[in-house]
Amino acid sequence: MARAAKAVTLTSKEKEELERMVRKRKISVQLRDRAKIILYASEELTNQEISEKVGMNKNRVGKWRKRFIEFRLDGLKDASGRGHPLVYDSDIRLKVITTACSPPENITHWSIRELKRALLKKYKINMSYLTVYRILKSADIKPHQYKMWLNSKDPEFEVKQAKIVGLYLDPPENALVISIDEKTTIQALDRPTPSKPMKPGQSEKVEAHYIRRGTKSLIAGLVVHEGTIIGECYERHSHKEFLDFLKKIDKTYPDGELHIIADNLSVHKHKKVQNFLKSKKGRIQMHFTPTHASWLNQIELWFSILTRKVLKRGIFKSKKELVKRIMNFIEDYNKQAKPFRWTYTGEPLRV
Repeated sequence: MARAAKAVTLTSKEKEELERMVRKRKISVQLRDRAKIILYASEELTNQEISEKVGMNKNRVGKWRKRFIEFRLDGLKDASGRGHPLVYDSDIRLKVITTACSPPENITHWSIRELKRALLKKYKINMSYLTVYRILKSADIKPHQYKMWLNSKDPEFEVKQAKIVGLYLDPPENALVISIDEKTTIQALDRPTPSKPMKPGQSEKVEAHYIRRGTKSLIAGLVVHEGTIIGECYERHSHKEFLDFLKKIDKTYPDGELHIIADNLSVHKHKKVQNFLKSKKGRIQMHFTPTHASWLNQIELWFSILTRKVLKRGIFKSKKELVKRIMNFIEDYNKQAKPFRWTYTGEPLRV
């Protein structure tokens, strides 16, 4: 006759902690299962019954029941020294990480094999490719990845940035803030053969070769606090086209102040543009982003949307069709437009 398992009696605090462990998301599966075992055991279930509920061998269920009775909650933790000892100590692992974070000679970045050879040559450390990979993974080091960034050396960066952010967060009363920029040389690309639509298990297929049907330039403005877009396509992108677009904005929004955010392109500061702004006697004010910081201009977010949804996979038989598709997209976009949600919390950047 099988021996009955020892009864498990829980205090209110132990039961509360075990239930918390079962609910907790960031906890190992093993620890969660052990907590379930003890809770079931406290309900006077047998090891066999618990085994079926948890999906664990009956002997292991008995092990964790016994560990809990002997050591209580601490008994559910893995014993110290469990698992295989490290073959490579912390000094060797540090050398691997330090080498991986140092630029290699003659190549742009490390591969696992090249890093392995460098460790053997420099430190006489002969470890497998898999071990090198595991050490890099444990330190979250990814030599194959990189990110680009652009450093602005504008001496007035802080002042200009604060002014633009201020317009986004707290615009003047009865004023419109409009982010403007050009998306130049948009290509009308055609394909020599029709695309093949996607099917279950197959993605859409587009002809790799293309035919250039010409280019157009788009000048667009985002009305920041409405989310709507005003745009116009041109053959060129000189000061004449920019001035024409400013006049279009002036006619579209004839009342109240207009605060225009733009980058430092020379056409934005042309003498004729300045004369036009002076003629408006302060009703239209230009605010320039710091140099190399056009990312402060919110219209760049919308240009990204336009590229993904219209241009990247678009097929255009002519420049006229390209313009029509862009303008139709703007019209449809404005029907459901919303301002971009501000997500910056004011906390300093963390490295």
